Amino acid sequence: MTTFPSTEPDDQGALRERVQASLDRQGMMQPLGVRLLRVAPGTVTLALPYSERVTQQQGGFHGGAMGALADIAGGYAALTVAPEGMEVTTVEYKINFLAAFQGGELQATGRVVKGGKRIIVTTAEVVHVAPDGKRSDCAVMQQTLVPVPKTY
Repeated sequence: MTTFPSTEPDDQGALRERVQASLDRQGMMQPLGVRLLRVAPGTVTLALPYSERVTQQQGGFHGGAMGALADIAGGYAALTVAPEGMEVTTVEYKINFLAAFQGGELQATGRVVKGGKRIIVTTAEVVHVAPDGKRSDCAVMQQTLVPVPKTY
């Protein structure tokens, strides 16, 4: 199994620009305020701030919002190892919700477990970051993606 370790952010590089350009085209993520925090080969971290747009009826982050954030983080981690001229698309994912939270923000870190020519397997860990900085586990996900040609 090939694991890509988390490294220092590539804030200035082409890799970050590639991921940011794709995130900018994500129509669903824009109104939710998703931000790109870190990019390194095989690893991407995104943040989703708490707002009424991402809550369920009891006021906590909605599972759909957690799942979408994990999916996007894992997908962008996969994109960092996909060949130039290719995008990735999710074939399946499984997520476990560990706890519900209000306020603060969610941060999802996607990591490539296996980067292949036909499939890419990733994991994502979602943590809640409270306004005081306390971090708590929120969800874990495993995902399978396939490289697809760019169509734009």
